[in-house]
Amino acid sequence: MNALLFDLDDTLLDYSTGVDESWREACATCCAPMGLDVDQLMKTLAETRQSFWSDPARHRQERVNMVQAWQRIAGGALASLGLSCDGLDAAMAREYAARRRAIMRLFPDALETLVDFRARGVPLGLVTNGDAGQQRDKIERFDLAPFFEVIVIEGEFGAGKPDETVYRHALDYLGVAPGDASMVGDHLEFDVAGPQRLGLRGIWLDRGGAGLADSPVRPHRIIRSLRELTAQGNP
Repeated sequence: MNALLFDLDDTLLDYSTGVDESWREACATCCAPMGLDVDQLMKTLAETRQSFWSDPARHRQERVNMVQAWQRIAGGALASLGLSCDGLDAAMAREYAARRRAIMRLFPDALETLVDFRARGVPLGLVTNGDAGQQRDKIERFDLAPFFEVIVIEGEFGAGKPDETVYRHALDYLGVAPGDASMVGDHLEFDVAGPQRLGLRGIWLDRGGAGLADSPVRPHRIIRSLRELTAQGNP
């Protein structure tokens, strides 16, 4: 194994924990003082979020500016309730962003895994979709950059997973062929199927044990923890 590419969100970083709680706190802070029913707003927000992110084209377009996306979600929920935004959508988005940022943490197995592979001299790359500012902030806050020879952020690079150019750019920088590399991540399309089409080994991190269900994607390996990558000495 000559190189290993890692995803960031929900692979190294616990990104999804606290989503509902952060929205509720944002609603309570920004909307409750105005007399709005937080429970009703939360229900509408859940529906709006599902609709907003279910469109693949919109997902790809909006994920590179997350605060704007959250503002649009908040505005859509308010509009569904017949309420005027009047700056409330922007306030909700800012409050939600701040609360999400405050609770994000690296998974306990993240640093030890990166330290292990770096000690063994395995070239590492970080390949992440999303907002350039948000992703770069996470990398700097948790001091992840020293572990990686190459970092590819969608909002900086101009393309995102599963676009072949993203993986190819990382591998070219590391100077390795696809057949000599693996990609590790939680997303079956972005971190497994996309890399596999180029010839990498796709390793799926299924932390929750959800299983493949009806997915047509077949990872080369399925792990529940990053510790499994180093337990046998080779991913």
